[in-house]
Amino acid sequence: MDSKTAAGPAPRDSTGTDELGRLPEWNLGDLYAGIDSPEVAADLEKGLADCIAFEEAHKGRLAALLGRPDGASLFAAVVRDYEAIEDRLGRIASFAGLVYAGDTTDAARAKFYGDVQDRLTTASSHLLFFTLELNRIDDAVLAQAVADPALAHWKPWFDDIRYEKPHQLEDRIEQLFHDKSVTGRGAWNRLFDETISGLRFKVDSQELTLEPTLNLLQDQSAAKREAAAHALARTFKDNLRLFTLITNTLAKDKEISDRWRSFADVADSRHLANRVEREVVDALVSAVQEAYPRLSHRYYRLKAKWFGLDRLNHWDRNAPLPKVETPPIRWEEAKATVLDAYAGFSPRMAGIAGRFFDRNWIDAPIRPGKAPGAFAHPTVPSAHPYVLLNYQGKPRDVMTLAHELGHGVHQVLAAPNGPLMAPTPLTLAETASVFGEMLTFRALLARAQTPQQRKAMLAAKVEDMINTVVRQIAFYAFERKVHLGRREGELTSEQINEMWLSVQAESLGPAIHIGPGYETFWAYIPHFIHSPFYVYAYAFGDCLVNSLYGVYEKAHEGFAERYLAMLAAGGTKHHSELLAPFGLDARDPAFWQIGLGMIEGMIAELETME
Repeated sequence: MDSKTAAGPAPRDSTGTDELGRLPEWNLGDLYAGIDSPEVAADLEKGLADCIAFEEAHKGRLAALLGRPDGASLFAAVVRDYEAIEDRLGRIASFAGLVYAGDTTDAARAKFYGDVQDRLTTASSHLLFFTLELNRIDDAVLAQAVADPALAHWKPWFDDIRYEKPHQLEDRIEQLFHDKSVTGRGAWNRLFDETISGLRFKVDSQELTLEPTLNLLQDQSAAKREAAAHALARTFKDNLRLFTLITNTLAKDKEISDRWRSFADVADSRHLANRVEREVVDALVSAVQEAYPRLSHRYYRLKAKWFGLDRLNHWDRNAPLPKVETPPIRWEEAKATVLDAYAGFSPRMAGIAGRFFDRNWIDAPIRPGKAPGAFAHPTVPSAHPYVLLNYQGKPRDVMTLAHELGHGVHQVLAAPNGPLMAPTPLTLAETASVFGEMLTFRALLARAQTPQQRKAMLAAKVEDMINTVVRQIAFYAFERKVHLGRREGELTSEQINEMWLSVQAESLGPAIHIGPGYETFWAYIPHFIHSPFYVYAYAFGDCLVNSLYGVYEKAHEGFAERYLAMLAAGGTKHHSELLAPFGLDARDPAFWQIGLGMIEGMIAELETME
């Protein structure tokens, strides 16, 4: 499959199998016709020219402009120009990233992606002055200007910029950090991606890529699960030196940046980006860790009993329940299941989700070199989001579809806020996705025809919640150990392995036997590389959604409208403002117990079914 064809205007026929049906591939032609498209070259040229012109017109003049009697109106025009540039550059960056995700092992795509990154970094360097100079304007002057109706629309964006002020560096240092990002963090991220995509895992007589190998950990056959676990361990061990180097380098890179920017804690930069207070995250982490015995330990003890064992091997953690048939779920069935669940909550939400299927905004098949996992990419407000899946017909794949479409709906609703305020902080970015999963799960659960089916579905949902809440908080604890440890010196593979095993043992509990080889399983998790400390956002979102769903169950009337309004707010409001209409407050320590209590209640129901 050549790069241009993959990014062309027409969707290709699926590579799906007979048992899954026709799987869609996305049409990136809504962004550009292909990587050789004249429009790409033209937009790169115009983007650079616009950035240079913007700098020449406004650098060193912002304070004087705001000081004029009509300053607010004039400044609003400047912000609109800035937004337009951001949208153009974002469109090119999104296209390059999506093309690359389609096959990270393709040389032409990789070169295109790298060249675009270089050129966008050069262009955007001419915009760096804007937010830096804004933060040097007197607080009273800026506050007065933002109070003017001409600028009021962008007040949340100005507030966000102001939060960065204590960590802002001198302009030339900011320029250096920006320019070196391509050869620094960006290069190491790319090395990780290309390494992961190129790995092959020998399971029996087959050589598989990462996604199908991980999928075997959910196979009905215990022998296949064990073989997959050993294959993963072998290949990770063979490449551990490289993964250790990448991890050490990026942790040190972050430590340097944090030190220069005067962040006190290793996760403070993430908290700032998420617009969430450290104490809120600490309360979440403490609540989940205290709940380990009531959640993961308790559930895995129950699951081991179902398998007739005292302890489960680590490769059986996500094994399907014994004697429960799980035939592959065809794509059309998965589509209908999710859209019906969405429609039962809000026809408007289902209508937005339906566009992703009707307009080829989804890429579902597994292909060699394709990025693993799943994501919803918002691209830019002038376009639309895209969803990437690696669909294999498992029940979890249906939930993943519901999850990513939730992101997509959120991104579509938030887009009218514009390039500067459509993006949602990560803590709330998972709200729509997890809520979409919950709607789909509840719809499926209501259709269960036998107690055994209900048990299997409840168990699968509990496992998803444990993976989303318990496991992600354990990941967060692991990252803290790694980044704090790196401050004391370079970490060996053995040290990182030990950190991984310590948090896994604590979170999984005594009913999971962690055998040899599992110590390397930290190596493939992309969040540690791409978005340090991102992972707690999943737990935040899951617990928040559990609380929201509890409100929804008690009072349906008007809930959907309030919920969609929350999504449409994008990044314009703090989480406290967005949750207030539902009577929820994440700063209240009791808030997290609501979400954790829902998981505990499901486990209790499973225990009564014994």
